[in-house]
Amino acid sequence: MGALLKEIYKSRTSYLFISPFYILFLVFGLFPLFFSMYLAVHSWDGIGEMKYVGVGNFIYMFNDPTFWQALVNNVALWLMGNVPMLICALVIAFFINHTLVRFKGFFRIAFFLPNITAMVAVVIIFQSLFGNEYGLINFFLVKLGMEKIAWLNSSTGVRTAIASMITWRYLGYNAIIYLSGLQRIPKDLYEAAELDGATTFQTFTKITLPMLRSIILFTVMMSTIGGFQIFTEPQVLAGNSQMPYPGSDTVVLYMFREGFNYQHYGYAASVSWILFVIIGILSIVNWKFFNKSED
Repeated sequence: MGALLKEIYKSRTSYLFISPFYILFLVFGLFPLFFSMYLAVHSWDGIGEMKYVGVGNFIYMFNDPTFWQALVNNVALWLMGNVPMLICALVIAFFINHTLVRFKGFFRIAFFLPNITAMVAVVIIFQSLFGNEYGLINFFLVKLGMEKIAWLNSSTGVRTAIASMITWRYLGYNAIIYLSGLQRIPKDLYEAAELDGATTFQTFTKITLPMLRSIILFTVMMSTIGGFQIFTEPQVLAGNSQMPYPGSDTVVLYMFREGFNYQHYGYAASVSWILFVIIGILSIVNWKFFNKSED
């Protein structure tokens, strides 16, 4: 122990230079983590004394239909937004990587631009598209002789609007990731398949998909984590309203409302840990699904 302290003292200047990172990590990383664990078993309004409730917060949560509805909304938004987005991103990356496609740099930039757009601006744009009365989509529907659709009055319409935002924003991001993986696949495999008379579909399913399995696992896991942390879209979409549109209440929005609107900080902390467990289970399921082979 003495030798260790002597070595630390000898390198005190080096430790001093790297200490800001560890101090910030301790204050803004580890402390909130452990404090939320402590808070999850207490009832606290942020001002008064904490009251120990044990698993009471979790019992109340599992009996709250609003929580289960928010979880159902999360799953629906993930299926409607992320699943088709990942499929389309893979197809787009495959065609951009094709030897016949020119101006690859232009397509990479064009597809990635939505990802660097502020999410609040994206929501405002899609509000103008899916507006019940003066939305651009309803404008074209009327021009085509069809009736307007009250997008924001139904769960399906609101979920469609939010899923469209997710798809539009992250399609290019995932396409670029897939494209980087495609460029690592040896071209000899494609040339050999072409000489053997393989079609584009056969090349895609027999060469591209197996070689991209690790990249697909990464994008699926990241989209799963992001899909269960949706907050900005329904929050900005609802505006100043205390309640979100039907079908848009997510678990994170539910947790935010309980914590910062109703000052149920202990209960909000317990919701965050249940969300952590759900994301962890889904990540393990994704990992097992994409690693079925002997490796």
